[in-house]
Amino acid sequence: MKSFYNETELRGMGFNSLGANVLISKMARLYDPSTISIGNNVRIDDFCILTGDIELGSHIHIGAYSALFGGGGIKMHDFSGTSSRVSVYSTSDSFDGSGMSNTCIPDKYRSVKSGLVEFKKHVLVGAGSIILPDTVLGEGASVGALSLVHCDLRSWSIYAGTPAKIIGKRKKEIIYKYEREMMEAV
Repeated sequence: MKSFYNETELRGMGFNSLGANVLISKMARLYDPSTISIGNNVRIDDFCILTGDIELGSHIHIGAYSALFGGGGIKMHDFSGTSSRVSVYSTSDSFDGSGMSNTCIPDKYRSVKSGLVEFKKHVLVGAGSIILPDTVLGEGASVGALSLVHCDLRSWSIYAGTPAKIIGKRKKEIIYKYEREMMEAV
């Protein structure tokens, strides 16, 4: 048994759009692919969950056991990715007592925060991290393992912790150089 869907199987899933050279594990779960757009050279590993309004650019990797809950929208630009066990929530119940919580409660009794989560180009998110609704991870931002992101991140900065705080700056010159070389080779 092959572990990734072949191109014919992928085309039959009904994605909003689907690029070339896409590898999606047969052990991943994609709910309503018509709300998901995927660029070129994308890999989605085993046991990932993708649901909601999701737009993946090109050259993206979603590591095993990661979950993208796109009720409020998730957009990952080119060359961004997640390590394993990353959870991205673009919708979440409020935990401040302003409403009841969980999906089994009628909406009129709930208090839900919803907003686009955007990974700009070259964003990396380390294993076990959590990204909460209405956040923009600036170009080249890097998030260390087991971090919690609840607000926007500056470009080309390294973050870690709960909540995530800046711990350094990320170099961009080599990344841009390699991106140009790679794109010229195509």
